Order: sequence, then structure tokens, then C-alpha cells
Amino acid sequence: MGRYFEDFKEGEEFTTFGRTITETDIVNFAALTGDWNEIHTNREFAAAGPFGQRIAHGALIFSIATGLTTRLGLINDTVIAFYGLDRLRFVKPVFIGDTIRVNQRVQALEDHDKGGILTFLCEVVNQRNEVVVSYTAKVLVKRKGNRTAP
Repeated sequence: MGRYFEDFKEGEEFTTFGRTITETDIVNFAALTGDWNEIHTNREFAAAGPFGQRIAHGALIFSIATGLTTRLGLINDTVIAFYGLDRLRFVKPVFIGDTIRVNQRVQALEDHDKGGILTFLCEVVNQRNEVVVSYTAKVLVKRKGNRTAP
């Protein structure tokens, strides 16, 4: 069971498991989205570019980050809705073979008539602990007295 709004404290920090980015991830994401930009899918083209190799789609890394944070189980069964996303930044490229994880910190707690809004500062880091993506995510979660979804 996930945690309720009252169970969180501002400043609390959590870290996800790691996940290695593969060529298959990039190809599947390109197929799913239709984004076949050569910086992601053409080894020779990318080799001549600014990074010297193919890079993962920023949206792919963000998507994997949401899955990694879900695996923490913090709001399983207590989440009502994804409430918003702010300040999404793609800071550094992610390459095939890089391993990412997410450092997540409770930035704010806000009352809401249907529960409470948690604001998380999320930083996706690579195996060298360099921030590659950062964003602020807001989720609406149940209060202890509101055990069913609205």
C-alpha cells in the first residue's frame, strides 16, 4: 500500500533502482512515437554530430524515469491523479549503455479538496551521478480519511 498525503514530509528524499538504457529501448521508442531523428537512430550520422554517438530521446528518459519512480511504491493505491509537470530540462545526453536512476525529493505539500498535492523535485542521474534530466512533478494523493478515489 502506498503512503498517504500525511505520511510525507517536506525535504524527504528517495532514490530509485538503476536502469541501463539499451539500443532496443531507443528503437522501440522511435517506433512507438514516430521520432526517427537520426541523432537517435543512425550511428554514422550521430558519430559526426556534437556528441559523437547516438543519444537517447529526452522523452524516453523522462518516460523511464516515471516508471522508476513508480517502482518506489510511494503512492501505489493512494495516487488519485498526475497533477502537473514543471521545469522539465534535458541537461546532458544519455547514451546507449548509460545507467540512470532518479533522486526524488518532496519539495512541497499542498492541501486540495480531494486530497493533497505532493510536489517532487526529480533529478535523473547517470552512472557518474551527473544530472541528465530534471523536472518537478505534482501528484494528487489521498488523505488518510479519503481511502477511495473521488
